[in-house]
Amino acid sequence: MLDVFIRFLVLGCMSFGGPVAHIGYFQREFVDKRKWIEEEKFSMALSLCQFLPGPASSQLGMFIGYHRAGYLGAIAAFVGFTFPSFLLLTLAAMYSASLGDATWLTILISAAKLLAVVVVADAIWTMARKFISDAVTFIVCAGSASWILWQSGLLAQLLPIVVAGLLGWLFIRKPVSIEAKANKDTSLLQTLVLFGVFAALLILPTLSSAPLVSMFNHFYQAGSFVFGGGHVVLPLLQPLIGDAVTGDALVEGYAAAQLVPGPMFTIASYVGASMDGIHPVIGSVIATVAIFLPGALLLFAAIPVWQKVMNHNKFAGSVVLINAAVVGLLVAAFYQPVWVSAVHGIADMVAVVVGFAVLRKFNMSVFWLLAGMLVYVIAKSMM
Repeated sequence: MLDVFIRFLVLGCMSFGGPVAHIGYFQREFVDKRKWIEEEKFSMALSLCQFLPGPASSQLGMFIGYHRAGYLGAIAAFVGFTFPSFLLLTLAAMYSASLGDATWLTILISAAKLLAVVVVADAIWTMARKFISDAVTFIVCAGSASWILWQSGLLAQLLPIVVAGLLGWLFIRKPVSIEAKANKDTSLLQTLVLFGVFAALLILPTLSSAPLVSMFNHFYQAGSFVFGGGHVVLPLLQPLIGDAVTGDALVEGYAAAQLVPGPMFTIASYVGASMDGIHPVIGSVIATVAIFLPGALLLFAAIPVWQKVMNHNKFAGSVVLINAAVVGLLVAAFYQPVWVSAVHGIADMVAVVVGFAVLRKFNMSVFWLLAGMLVYVIAKSMM
């Protein structure tokens, strides 16, 4: 558990770039480098997280922690990955720091975005080599990517996985080697209990008007119905919290959340610390736990059912095409927003290509790559 916490804490301190970049960091650190989780199970978990409300990258991190060290590992992964952004945003709300005015921070963010391009490209390359093995899987991958780039919203995110799974079930007979472990993961009791807790927490807090309970309820509801990541949290929070914070606090929290590493859902940390009549630290803790909790409950409620389906012989073909569709989703997200937000000219493109080549050739730590990107961005700013 301690090892899980440390590894995710390190990633939480440097994982700029949003959920797609986080997936790339997880792929490189826990699949390729440390072998904590098999590629097939990683892809299976990723496809599951696409279906569920909540922060997909944080849910994926919790799944990896759970796979490594049980429920304590899941908690350690969540705390480690979330704590840096939680701390930074809580302090920003308490002291009203103007993060965007610092030149050094602008340089750091630009370098981190370029690093995110390299890391996501590496994840796509690795997964594509494993899951894109013939013309059929290539067509599914390309079709999924094209659909996502053409459409937007929840339907666009879920439809490629659903269609790929259905086509695989109907037409693909190729078996896949996903280990079906005979452990508690296969117990449907876990699903019933955790889904019951999720539903109870969705209903019971509405019966109380106590300020802290009401605050918990608002953030819990927001976390229960957010599909599409942290960028969708803002419009959901605005009508829920009403006049408890100023409109400026919401916008400032949204902007600050994009300037720090880690999950975008920690916008709740900033907003919670800005709530009227509540101590900033208490408000931040309650808001952060409340907004992440429903996604965690739904994830672990869904795992037994998902594993039963994915490990069934009749769904072997579904797994093959779902994996291809997941690669397509990553390709689409790689272009928008990762590439578009980071690469702004030929020089940036060259820096990314060089970084990717160095990463593939020498397998060096991403810390050194970040240092290299910092040197490049500083030199570029001085020209």
